[in-house]
Amino acid sequence: MLGQPFVVERIGTDGDARKMAALYQALDGRVDAFGLGGADLYVIAGDKKYVFNNVRKLVANARQTPVLDGSGLKNTLERDAIAQLDGLLGWRTQKVLMVSAVDRFGMAEALADHGADVVYGDLVFGLNVDRPLRSIGALRRVAGLVLPVLTKLPQDWFYPTGKKQEQSVEGKGTKYYAWADVIAGDTHYAKRYAPQNLSGKTILTQTITAADREWMKARGVRRLVTTTPRMGQRNFATNVLEAMFVALSGQRAALSGPAYLDYIRQVGFKPEVNEL
Repeated sequence: MLGQPFVVERIGTDGDARKMAALYQALDGRVDAFGLGGADLYVIAGDKKYVFNNVRKLVANARQTPVLDGSGLKNTLERDAIAQLDGLLGWRTQKVLMVSAVDRFGMAEALADHGADVVYGDLVFGLNVDRPLRSIGALRRVAGLVLPVLTKLPQDWFYPTGKKQEQSVEGKGTKYYAWADVIAGDTHYAKRYAPQNLSGKTILTQTITAADREWMKARGVRRLVTTTPRMGQRNFATNVLEAMFVALSGQRAALSGPAYLDYIRQVGFKPEVNEL
């Protein structure tokens, strides 16, 4: 990337928090940056940052090496991707279901700014409350009320980890998939609550494997759009790319939004569109 060779290694612990904490301790100071996958250190909603206390404890053993969860990059790269995709998708003509919006507020705001008809499914899918949010204002209000409480709870209460990532659960929110033209958000979240029939739908996400592509084809997905580029057989998540940018910069902490955007421009990252 930009003339600098990287070694990127992806190590999973199958939802085992103790094993994860031990890995951070063993690798601290031996790698340039950690990309934290499967959990968020914090979420940005509007102009506020909400920290997940239990996740912060899990990575507390990383005292020298910076830990990046992708939140900083999401707020720039995904906003940028929505703007770039307007010419192809025409957001004002699209009905969009964001299965979870508080973890990618930049995308949520950008969709609203570009005039899409959006249902934010945070209450429906995250808390099993059949109350779809239909405006960015409603999302901001709910985020302000709910996030101070949610960030004190274990994240796997409302985000699938380990074996849960392989199981589909059709429930109250399934009907909103039928309404939408575009399903946007985290891949695991989108797959977990999806109905069997996704004929003609567009899925907008980031982390994608070859198996995910086959899953989408089998369910009739028309188009897959990823906000991150493909490397080999997969599209890596923003946490990996954010860690790479931080390592490239030589800094020992997360970068500013403008700094990430500058790297995005230098590398030439653009959304990848796959007609399935």
